[in-house]
Amino acid sequence: MPRFSVIVPAYRVQAYLHACLDSVLNQSFKDYEIIVVDDCSPDACGPIADEYAVRDPRVSAVHLPHNSGLGPARNAGVARATGDYLLFLDGDDTFAPEALQAIADRLEATGGPDVLVYDYARTYWSGESVRNTFSQHLAETGPASFRLTERPELLKVLMVVWNKAYRREFIEAEGFTFPPGYYEDTPWTYPVLMAAGSIAVLDAVCVGYRQRRRGNILSTTTRRHFDVFDQYDRVFAFIDARPELALWRPVIFRRMLDHFSTLFTSRGRLPRGSRAEFFRRARAHCRRYRTPGAPAPRRARLRHALFRLGAHRTYRTLWAAQRLRGRLGRAASTARRAARGAALQLHYRVQLRLPLRDGDAVFAAYWHRGYTCSPAALEATARALVPSLRTSWICRPEDAHTVPEATRVLHPGTAAYWTALARSKYLVNNVNFDRRLVKRRGQVLLQTHHGTPLKTMGTDLVHRPAAAGSMDFDQLLRNVDKWDFSLSANQHSTLVWERTYPSGYTTLEYGSPRNDVFHRTGPEETARLRERLGVPEGSHALLYAPTHRDYRRAQQHSLDLEQLVRVLGPHFVILARSHYLDATARATAGHLRHPRIIDVSGHPSVEELCLASDALITDYSSLMFDYVNLDRPVVLHLEDAQAYEAARGTYFDPAAFPPGAVARDQEELHEIFATDHWRGPRSTQRRAAFRARFCPYDDGHAAERVVRRVFLDDTSGLPLPATQPGNGPTGVPRQVPVREYTGG
Repeated sequence: MPRFSVIVPAYRVQAYLHACLDSVLNQSFKDYEIIVVDDCSPDACGPIADEYAVRDPRVSAVHLPHNSGLGPARNAGVARATGDYLLFLDGDDTFAPEALQAIADRLEATGGPDVLVYDYARTYWSGESVRNTFSQHLAETGPASFRLTERPELLKVLMVVWNKAYRREFIEAEGFTFPPGYYEDTPWTYPVLMAAGSIAVLDAVCVGYRQRRRGNILSTTTRRHFDVFDQYDRVFAFIDARPELALWRPVIFRRMLDHFSTLFTSRGRLPRGSRAEFFRRARAHCRRYRTPGAPAPRRARLRHALFRLGAHRTYRTLWAAQRLRGRLGRAASTARRAARGAALQLHYRVQLRLPLRDGDAVFAAYWHRGYTCSPAALEATARALVPSLRTSWICRPEDAHTVPEATRVLHPGTAAYWTALARSKYLVNNVNFDRRLVKRRGQVLLQTHHGTPLKTMGTDLVHRPAAAGSMDFDQLLRNVDKWDFSLSANQHSTLVWERTYPSGYTTLEYGSPRNDVFHRTGPEETARLRERLGVPEGSHALLYAPTHRDYRRAQQHSLDLEQLVRVLGPHFVILARSHYLDATARATAGHLRHPRIIDVSGHPSVEELCLASDALITDYSSLMFDYVNLDRPVVLHLEDAQAYEAARGTYFDPAAFPPGAVARDQEELHEIFATDHWRGPRSTQRRAAFRARFCPYDDGHAAERVVRRVFLDDTSGLPLPATQPGNGPTGVPRQVPVREYTGG
């Protein structure tokens, strides 16, 4: 008897059925059966089901003689099921990787409840994935299992069949079946949850709920939406047959009215001319099932009252007025933003006519993100070496907490922001400032960049449209012409920057200020960082930091972290960090969390993550050039090397001159760690050669060199790079002199 019976009804989903079934068959958990129910689909769903049944004995295909709908199709699957638990998956949806293992683990941890509720994410054709907005109600707090009366807020989670696992003996004992018609989930999910003796939750995304542009049954215009009335008749009949469930009657009544309201106001569902009839049926249900005791939210009270009164025309008038109000509000908001923008630009133009403030400096990084990267290292050093300097940091409000108290915070788009850009003598950024910035005579703009370039940059992207996208190269060069200084970490960077960002700035080949911290942080602080991140004592912490893929809309990464951490064993922890451009696609997004995978994508300092880790796994990220300063292992995972090279391109082949071991696929990555090659002598030799080439100036004093040159105009007595004893990394190759020269 299998642990799970996965029931997949299939009707007109031939384009998605392969992905659906593969998402089950590719699970690491293998104790299941799949029952595909071909609901007499007119497309290729039946043959696809048969194909999978021939290929894998765990798959069986059931062919219904005529189209019956989702409810009867699921009943046919339940009748064939032999598993301990029933799981339902619609033919156009998918299980997340490791979903079945997580479900199995949670069922065991909670004592085998009647129902386990897990989370889902809406997935769109664009690749965007958005988690359920009510996921907070699935928090695994309190008792491991409970009755619905103990957590009634669970009813706010989408009432569908496919985000739950059901103990088959419980379903059979209660005699639950699906009714025919639309909204068949309603008379199943409510009764099941109300009757369940034990419920548990799993706070993890297990299902990808596909949002189809067209073809979704519930989005069609048909009178079958009137089936909703019969479905709620069934729910109330179930409650009336069980007196102990009477307490749920007012709750279901209120949710019924919300459901009616959603249907009534949804465009494209009710046929033309049928809304008045729908409203009359809704009023009849209101009168039949009205039960006081569950007050509606204030915003819903008027809607509910109009349904009860049968005020169809009033409801439609208010609905139309609300929509008009929304459109007018959006138009007014647009007008206000335009007026505010014009006023701010006028303010900026006035400020440009006022004298510069020689003691003011403005810093920013990564398009107004938090206090980070080389600008942050320079700001801290400038405050220490130039006491008269007043520094400001531009960042979004949500990142203001990362800025030191001694530094003024500026929010983008404010009057203070434009004043600072107009009147501060020093401007420092690792990307370009606002394109509307007017570079004044006497202002000094320092471009720090954000890492040594491996992937193609600047004007080299002209012939790479997949990576360049909508980049305005003329604007790019206008921005570059504002630079006074371009900071370079090594000769390779200097040659790339001067060719791809051609202008008359002065190159400062001084090293990377953001790497100074690696040479100054001792073991005690490192231990505190690991403790704050939740790294267990004695564990090997691997920092996984992949780069952005310009040629992909969806940033799913090919590396399966759950599988990797299981292969590595209990003494390894993965710190998963997505690229800063992938804010909605974290390294673990769309996947399940694992106790030894720590998502650190929101951590403000990548330098702290490097210090807290024992090794780095990356691909084409410039982080590898920084990480080797720690003299810790680096492993490259280059599974999509050909695609990346074709779309983005690199300045050298990282596999030919790597900072450590190289894996071409996940199995090879597993072998690298299994054989200890990740930290072996060959990897150590590669890392030393890589550091000699790309880190000649990283000695802990790069920021001081830059501050002395740019803010103090002091070119004498600059500290030259030298190997630092004590806390600094050991084995640093012989350093070469610091270089400064003007590009042309």
